[in-house]
Amino acid sequence: MCFMKTNITLKLDADLLKQARILAAEEDTSISALLAARLEQIVRERNTYDRARKRAQARLRQGMDLRWKAPRSRDELHER
Repeated sequence: MCFMKTNITLKLDADLLKQARILAAEEDTSISALLAARLEQIVRERNTYDRARKRAQARLRQGMDLRWKAPRSRDELHER
Protein backbone atom coordinates (compact mmCIF):
# COMPACT_ATOMS: atom_id res chain seq x y z
CA MET A 1 0.00 0.00 0.00
CA CYS A 2 1.45 3.37 -1.00
CA PHE A 3 0.44 6.46 0.93
CA MET A 4 0.92 9.87 -0.57
CA LYS A 5 2.37 12.33 1.88
CA THR A 6 1.76 16.06 1.64
CA ASN A 7 3.81 18.83 3.16
CA ILE A 8 2.24 21.50 5.33
CA THR A 9 3.54 24.79 6.71
CA LEU A 10 3.25 25.73 10.37
CA LYS A 11 3.84 29.01 12.09
CA LEU A 12 5.25 28.46 15.55
CA ASP A 13 6.52 30.71 18.26
CA ALA A 14 10.35 30.78 18.19
CA ASP A 15 10.63 29.45 21.74
CA LEU A 16 8.19 26.63 21.01
CA LEU A 17 10.15 25.71 17.89
CA LYS A 18 13.39 25.64 19.90
CA GLN A 19 11.82 23.34 22.49
CA ALA A 20 10.34 21.14 19.75
CA ARG A 21 13.80 20.76 18.16
CA ILE A 22 15.23 19.69 21.52
CA LEU A 23 12.38 17.22 22.08
CA ALA A 24 12.76 15.76 18.59
CA ALA A 25 16.54 15.43 19.05
CA GLU A 26 16.03 13.67 22.40
CA GLU A 27 13.71 11.19 20.69
CA ASP A 28 16.10 10.83 17.76
CA THR A 29 13.50 11.96 15.23
CA SER A 30 12.48 15.04 13.28
CA ILE A 31 9.92 17.65 14.26
CA SER A 32 7.89 16.58 11.25
CA ALA A 33 7.87 12.92 12.32
CA LEU A 34 7.11 13.92 15.91
CA LEU A 35 4.10 16.02 14.86
CA ALA A 36 2.88 13.44 12.35
CA ALA A 37 2.95 10.70 15.00
CA ARG A 38 1.08 12.87 17.50
CA LEU A 39 -1.55 13.90 14.96
CA GLU A 40 -2.02 10.28 13.96
CA GLN A 41 -2.49 9.35 17.62
CA ILE A 42 -5.09 12.11 18.12
CA VAL A 43 -7.04 11.03 15.03
CA ARG A 44 -6.88 7.33 16.02
CA GLU A 45 -8.12 8.11 19.56
CA ARG A 46 -10.93 10.26 18.16
CA ASN A 47 -11.99 7.50 15.75
CA THR A 48 -11.91 4.92 18.53
CA TYR A 49 -14.03 7.17 20.75
CA ASP A 50 -16.53 7.81 17.92
CA ARG A 51 -16.90 4.07 17.23
CA ALA A 52 -17.41 3.32 20.94
CA ARG A 53 -19.98 6.12 21.23
CA LYS A 54 -21.92 4.81 18.21
CA ARG A 55 -21.91 1.27 19.64
CA ALA A 56 -23.14 2.54 23.01
CA GLN A 57 -25.90 4.59 21.38
CA ALA A 58 -27.00 1.57 19.35
CA ARG A 59 -27.19 -0.52 22.53
CA LEU A 60 -29.26 2.18 24.23
CA ARG A 61 -31.67 2.34 21.27
CA GLN A 62 -31.98 -1.46 21.26
CA GLY A 63 -32.56 -1.63 25.00
CA MET A 64 -31.99 -4.57 27.31
CA ASP A 65 -34.39 -7.04 28.86
CA LEU A 66 -33.92 -6.49 32.57
CA ARG A 67 -36.79 -8.84 33.46
CA TRP A 68 -38.43 -5.99 35.30
CA LYS A 69 -41.83 -6.57 36.81
CA ALA A 70 -44.12 -3.87 38.08
CA PRO A 71 -43.96 -3.72 41.88
CA ARG A 72 -46.85 -5.07 43.83
CA SER A 73 -49.24 -2.58 45.29
CA ARG A 74 -48.45 -1.04 48.66
CA ASP A 75 -51.35 -2.88 50.21
CA GLU A 76 -50.10 -6.25 48.88
CA LEU A 77 -46.61 -5.57 50.21
CA HIS A 78 -47.89 -4.78 53.71
CA GLU A 79 -50.53 -7.49 53.82
CA ARG A 80 -49.98 -9.94 56.67
